[in-house]
Amino acid sequence: MAALPLLRWGASSLRGGHSYAPPSSRLFSALRRPPAAARCEPGSRVMLKGMDYPELENWVRSQGFRPGQAMMLWKCLYGNNVWAHCYDELAGLNKDFRKMLTDHADLKALTVKDILNASDGTRKILFSLEDGSVIETVVIPCTSGRTTVCVSSQVGCAMNCQFCFTGRMGLRKHLSTAEIVEQAVFARRLFSDEFGSITNVVFMGMGEPLHNIDNVLKASAIMVDEQGLQFSPRKVTVSTSGLVPQIKRFLQESNCALAVSLNATTDEVRNWIMPINRKYNLSLLLGTLREEIRLKKKYKVFFEYVMLAGVNDSVDDAKRLVDLVRGIPCKINLISFNPHSGSQFKPTPDEKIIEFRNILIQDGLVVFVRLSRGDDQMAACGQLGEPGDYQLPLLRVPEKFQVALTDICWGALATRVVTFAVVKSTLN
Repeated sequence: MAALPLLRWGASSLRGGHSYAPPSSRLFSALRRPPAAARCEPGSRVMLKGMDYPELENWVRSQGFRPGQAMMLWKCLYGNNVWAHCYDELAGLNKDFRKMLTDHADLKALTVKDILNASDGTRKILFSLEDGSVIETVVIPCTSGRTTVCVSSQVGCAMNCQFCFTGRMGLRKHLSTAEIVEQAVFARRLFSDEFGSITNVVFMGMGEPLHNIDNVLKASAIMVDEQGLQFSPRKVTVSTSGLVPQIKRFLQESNCALAVSLNATTDEVRNWIMPINRKYNLSLLLGTLREEIRLKKKYKVFFEYVMLAGVNDSVDDAKRLVDLVRGIPCKINLISFNPHSGSQFKPTPDEKIIEFRNILIQDGLVVFVRLSRGDDQMAACGQLGEPGDYQLPLLRVPEKFQVALTDICWGALATRVVTFAVVKSTLN
């Protein structure tokens, strides 16, 4: 997730046992084009939140009603602080139009299954889909007045990033446009009175957003519509692990912000922790960003960098990162790894994150250190989802990192043993 409470530094602030890795052909078999959104056939039931405004207006016309009724309906769904979820909330629409909607349209794509409250005020919403699948959405309030909703774009994820709990699930299904949009609608409906305006959206929940690019582009367009949810394009951020063709399309078709999960400074490490790098390596990914962002005015990309102890957090990594992003207008988010049962990694110590950060800002980069939010309810970055019995395999650890990970695991075990001994002594 992005747009969480951030600590920002500029240059001025410095003054004063693993299973076999599947072959690439199997690993990326899920990277096919997602199915198109359901079409609005005359006479059939339609999901209203699956349509952008031109589609909604055309559908309303096809049912024999004026375009003005379409705009009134659009504002009931997204604007005027209504966020309608039932037909009784469609105030101002004439009787015949409301009856037609009751007979031929659905207003809700999601059902709230549960809401979990973290100790820091973060909320995790569990939504049930029509087929029984469950997705997770996170609402992160901030004392500065910014409240962010982190939305999911898929059930599970095909990317198999080794540090991500969702990645253990594999891909179960793409979310529809309506299922994506309604997460933001629910966030406003449920929490606007408590937290104030929901100001930011980040596509950093479950799934790889650009793997579901058709529905993500459409959903983000609905979110920034000036007559609808009215999010600023600069405050809607779509994240990606690095799908190069889809990055090109996104930058050409959307004005929303882009965040690229980089997380490594060499192909060797990135091939391991982010297998998508075997298809689109660092050179291709960063070269594409340089070329495409050159064509956009005043546009900066966010680079996400999850810091993994002993893996990607060395001084040399920091220096390589400076060189990798040179010439790309960007901001860098350093993220402490949030532990979970599906991963062998450990978070980088705070003092080492600060050392890493300082190297970056000495070269003039803008750097944020992102604070974990909601981790006591498995709502933090990389913790969403429920893999169940079937899980994608952990990949073979490169030999040079095996000792480091073993040392980390033994250190954690020793800490637990000492803690247990202290507790036992106290009880006795």
